[in-house]
Amino acid sequence: MSSINSPFDKPFEQPVDSPGGRMRPVPAERNYLNADYSVRSWLLTKDHKRIALLYLFSVSFFFFIGSIYAMLIRLELLTPKGDLVQAATYNKLFTHHGIIMIFLFLIPSIPAILGNFLVPLMIGAKDLAFPKINLLSWYLYMIGAVIVSSAIMIGGVDTGWYFYVPYSSNFSNTYVTLAGLGIFVLGFSSILTGLNFIVTTHTMRAPGMTWFRLPLFIWSHYATSLIMLLGTPVIAITLLLLVFERTFHVGIFDPTIGGDPVLFQHLFWFYSHPAVYIMLLPGMAIISEIIATFSRKNIFGYKFVAFSSIAIAVFGFLVWGHHLFSSSQSVFAGMIFSFISFAVAVPSAIKVFNWTATLFRGSISYDTPMLYALGYIGLFAIGGLTGLFLASLGMDVHLTDTYFVVAHFHYVMVGGTLLAYLGGIHYWWPKITGRLYPEGWGRFSALIVFVGFNLTFFPQFLLGFLGMPRRYHAYPPEYQVLNVLSSAGASILAIGFTIPLIYLLWSLRYGPKATDDPWMATGLEWRTSSPPPTENFVETPIVTWEAYEFAPQETMKVVGKLTPDDKPDRSSYSGN
Repeated sequence: MSSINSPFDKPFEQPVDSPGGRMRPVPAERNYLNADYSVRSWLLTKDHKRIALLYLFSVSFFFFIGSIYAMLIRLELLTPKGDLVQAATYNKLFTHHGIIMIFLFLIPSIPAILGNFLVPLMIGAKDLAFPKINLLSWYLYMIGAVIVSSAIMIGGVDTGWYFYVPYSSNFSNTYVTLAGLGIFVLGFSSILTGLNFIVTTHTMRAPGMTWFRLPLFIWSHYATSLIMLLGTPVIAITLLLLVFERTFHVGIFDPTIGGDPVLFQHLFWFYSHPAVYIMLLPGMAIISEIIATFSRKNIFGYKFVAFSSIAIAVFGFLVWGHHLFSSSQSVFAGMIFSFISFAVAVPSAIKVFNWTATLFRGSISYDTPMLYALGYIGLFAIGGLTGLFLASLGMDVHLTDTYFVVAHFHYVMVGGTLLAYLGGIHYWWPKITGRLYPEGWGRFSALIVFVGFNLTFFPQFLLGFLGMPRRYHAYPPEYQVLNVLSSAGASILAIGFTIPLIYLLWSLRYGPKATDDPWMATGLEWRTSSPPPTENFVETPIVTWEAYEFAPQETMKVVGKLTPDDKPDRSSYSGN
């Protein structure tokens, strides 16, 4: 890697009147990582950045546990006969995979890790509004995770991650009650995180940080927090009612004792469809930041993209009924929900179109975060378009409970959320750790993940369209070729996930030190040291520029910001 002395060593006085300026530099030896090394200081920390790292370790652990279950599922489906595990064991495999990946990884990953780390930095605050509640949210996450893990280890759950009744309320003899209680506790972790983000955004913005100077990352997390606050109590109450019914045999959902199973579906999906956007909106936030930085342009239609996040949050609460097209719902209700399901695609499409317009004639750099962002757009577009098939009444009847649904779900959730998460981790890794990772390996892993993902899940669209039902451990022989392709893709995908784990851990010790702003970005988080000090900023920043206002080259040189010609050539650093 070429060695360039950072011009950020020069102090700047307040106010910061240019996107290229920054606060007075912080001594490199004083930052949030080395403030105190004791275990007690980490477990009792109120620093949002350290809490984000606690989430990072916890969430990453459960991601790899969930990935092991995914690999077992794909190994089982290599052959048509179901000769690896029995049907009952297979039911537990896909249930455990779903519960861990959704409740312990996808929902908390971006808000709890990157949101926790970046929200105060991006708005110029010293911390979140309620630091103690922030730490409590991590402890609640860990308590809920331990309860769910206990249910899995002592016998498991076989109902699917959706806990459909009457199977979960009456016929399943597995540990549904314990798992339900664990998810109930996890819900409070989400609620507290959402509350913290909303209050922080309203009350702790730096002087000059108006609503329309906020990064789109903040807009998306604000919308996500609204869903957390309004939707999570519904799923918590629903699972509590399920536990109550199983324990005391009171007829709530079980039709054999006077309950209504469709009521469970209404309550469950009233939360669970908005929960899709708890996973998606933070990923969209990351993509907006990456696209702007690596195309060197303001986001096209900033206000449209900002308000589209709010629109997605609102529409998300109005489309739960499309999960009940084949569950005794009236045709009239189905038509209404079908129409709204098509309408919710509009604000999502606004984001994709505006990202594409931002890229047009941009000065694009194909660094690792940008490759993940471009992969995200492709996979999310496929996931979104195939969602329109499932929003159509006639097509949904044919495709319900087939592998088409599995493929669509993974293209949106995994292809969307996970690629955005990986892109965000790579983008802010220099800020989080103060170290650079090997760019060559980063680009290679991004390519492997993209290829492996498509090879894993695109064949499942074909399987579903041909009629292969999901959740079956055995299938007719004519589906084997596509299943083998899918399992081979899963192996490639596993390699793609493992490579970043290795080189990111390697970079903590051997990676070159990062400058304060290695990407020449515009956000406030890049105007402080890498890693940031415990208090985030030595002086309170004063914001006088617009969001994503990339300074002209002459201004960059005046205030000490690297120009594109001066940018360090990170591609020459391979880590070898």
